Amino acid sequence: MLQSKLQPFLDRYNELNTLLSSPQITNDIKKMTELSKEQSGLETLKDKALHYIDVCESIKENKLLSDDDELGELAKEELKELEPLKIELEEQIKLLLLPTDPNDDRNIYVEMRAGTGGDEAAIFVADLFKSYIRYSELRGWKAEIISSNQSIMNGYKEMIVLIKGAGAYSRLKYEGGVHRVQRVPATESQGRVHTSAITVAVMPEVDDVEIEINQNDLKIDVMRSSGCGGQSVNTTDSAVRITHLPTGIVVTNQDQKSQHKNKDKAMKVLKARLYDLEMQEQMEKEGANRKSQVGSGDRSGRIRTYNYPQNRISDHRINLTLYRLDAIMEGGLFDEIIDPLITDYQAQLIKEAGLV
Repeated sequence: MLQSKLQPFLDRYNELNTLLSSPQITNDIKKMTELSKEQSGLETLKDKALHYIDVCESIKENKLLSDDDELGELAKEELKELEPLKIELEEQIKLLLLPTDPNDDRNIYVEMRAGTGGDEAAIFVADLFKSYIRYSELRGWKAEIISSNQSIMNGYKEMIVLIKGAGAYSRLKYEGGVHRVQRVPATESQGRVHTSAITVAVMPEVDDVEIEINQNDLKIDVMRSSGCGGQSVNTTDSAVRITHLPTGIVVTNQDQKSQHKNKDKAMKVLKARLYDLEMQEQMEKEGANRKSQVGSGDRSGRIRTYNYPQNRISDHRINLTLYRLDAIMEGGLFDEIIDPLITDYQAQLIKEAGLV
């Protein structure tokens, strides 16, 4: 069955070979670039498919020889190697056949907001922010604070960070939702465990040409920066608030001393939010199956609980519980949460594509 699914891709690869050698295409740089990119995207699948077909043929031949007096033992030995290889190639090919997310290689904006729990929630925003920063450093990504609103005890009511690096969106897009924390707050004098919550939104960074904004749809206000304990406070009107009138989306930025820089950063975040809104609306149109996929569901839904007294972290979407919260929050073991989410998401796609 899998072989029949692979043939159209092999046919298309061969067709691209023919097209790319034709004079009409070689004289059209734009078309040649487009077709070359498509062929490059099929290269790995083509190689795996040819290897898989070759292994299937070898298995068939060795099964026919397995009863042969002279070659039977040799055929059986080869089958011991070929059959597990066939299974391994099948799993690799299934993943290659899955539709790719066009945003996977984009940089991302991670937006964290304190919710239930007041100051303790704001402190957890800072804690989770530090975890994402450590994880980014380990993967060789760069992080830049775009906007922040500081609270007491080094907490943040809001934090927006831009993470730049290959695959940033593909790894962190599953972080969107409500993160619940259970622990004794630093602000608690009686030693009681409190439950707080923060919300996280993950949005791909977009190019200026991808989202067009009518300037007449914007209301731009400037004001003096304000902050906790004198942080980011100045005496000029450098803070900027942009309201997108059609959607009601409001973006505020005051981290830079320059009004121009604050406006520029606020506009970039606004474009990311508008693009994200478009994606959410598209998912609504595509129906319940798409919305139920990990990483693309209801952002008001609780996705994870961080229980500090028991050193436990639980992801409720895939019923995953680990008792290594301290190590995971250090960033080094963050993949222990992310990898199972990706695996579960891919399993759903494989099932929907009929590749099971």
